[in-house]
Amino acid sequence: MSKPLVVNVLASRYASPEMTTIWSAENKVVLERELWVAVLEAQQDLGIEIDDAVINAYRSVMADVDLESIERRERVTLHDVKARIEEFSSLAGHEHIHKGLTSRDLTENVEQVQIKRSLALTQQRLVTVISRLAELAVRYQDTPITGRSHNVPAQMTTLGKRFANLGQETLLAYERLGDLLNKYPLRGLKGPVGTQQDLLDLFEGNAGTVAELEQRVASQLGFEQTLQAVGQVYPRSLDLDVVSALMQTASPLGNIALQVRLMAGLDLATEGFNEGQVGSSAMPHKMNARSAERVNGFVSVLRGHLTMAASIAGDQWNEGDVSCSVVRRVVLPDAFFAIDGALETILTVLQGFGSYSNAINRELERYLPFLATTRILMASIKAGAGREEAHEIIKQHAVAAAIEIREGSSGENDLVGRLANDPLLPLDEEQIVEALSDHEAFIGLADSQVSNFVATATKINSEHPGAGSYRPSPIL
Repeated sequence: MSKPLVVNVLASRYASPEMTTIWSAENKVVLERELWVAVLEAQQDLGIEIDDAVINAYRSVMADVDLESIERRERVTLHDVKARIEEFSSLAGHEHIHKGLTSRDLTENVEQVQIKRSLALTQQRLVTVISRLAELAVRYQDTPITGRSHNVPAQMTTLGKRFANLGQETLLAYERLGDLLNKYPLRGLKGPVGTQQDLLDLFEGNAGTVAELEQRVASQLGFEQTLQAVGQVYPRSLDLDVVSALMQTASPLGNIALQVRLMAGLDLATEGFNEGQVGSSAMPHKMNARSAERVNGFVSVLRGHLTMAASIAGDQWNEGDVSCSVVRRVVLPDAFFAIDGALETILTVLQGFGSYSNAINRELERYLPFLATTRILMASIKAGAGREEAHEIIKQHAVAAAIEIREGSSGENDLVGRLANDPLLPLDEEQIVEALSDHEAFIGLADSQVSNFVATATKINSEHPGAGSYRPSPIL
């Protein structure tokens, strides 16, 4: 019985065409063939007798990928790399590839090419996120909003500052990806147990030529450095480093999504609602923040993949084994599909984001005296009160006023009057009102912090031409 087709939902539904292409089975075969040809060309240049016609023959069939034919060969050989060697050689009509190499010289290096290209694409998309956050930070730079800690009204901030906060963590993720891309090493051409013995034999014991071959191939694959001493496989802690960086990238995306969900729940903002969109099959009025919710789902998926990546670090037998293969075949592509889906989705959310100014202002009016209790505290201290004594007095009146608003019949906020009438607080009503009158003072340095973030975002955007103008494809 043949297996029914089961689609990878992360790839088919959520990830971008660019990311799925990198990890497609067809592309992997092409990348392997490119590596084989790169090795052939380098071997020819370094003295191995290979006719140009042979290399041209391999080059001419590079893109002729027949996965079914390769699978038929694998069912006979029970060896995936041997099947692909036979397929490529049969198409070219020659048997010159894979000289001096082992399977891991092929698969490990090609996977690393896929990883590095995926990291670069992820970084590009993150630059777009930074650009969108900067745009929103500027748009709402002067929009005051109730700041919350523990999800409880705390002090006044601005909506622009909130986006700058989210942008700061995004900048950390961008730096992490950049550091990883700059230092990410290739395993290189090391042979069966890492000694390069077969290549050394091929080049008559010339270690310098072996090193030159490896350097040439690494450079052609886009790597500046190779690992010097490895066995059959490169350390799986490097895979952990990659997935960890993706998890760090997902963290600000998850926080952006949570912020949008929280504001949407208070009717302060929306992620957008398209013409024809349905929020609930049962409740016609619903306009859910479903895309933001999806982003938090991707973060959960990546947490699971991080755990799997951690499980293969520190578990290498001697020079290598295949116990990690099944984990890596799941983790490596799917972690990138998940982060790519999260990026595509959060960009859609940021693109559709809107705020409701009347609702924001109503919330401010309700909580404003509470949001300014620290200013009243500072004014009391300046008037001679002890800090802890003044803090306790203000706290008692603020709690009582809050309970009255929630449970009382009037619902009015009488905190100012309560404080003014307390003889233990060295402020009269006029002084308290004066402390509350300068609304711009309530937001501290929010404005300059926004400007600093925007300046950094602008610089990063200039270093990645085209990233800022990227728009995600419509998502389901």
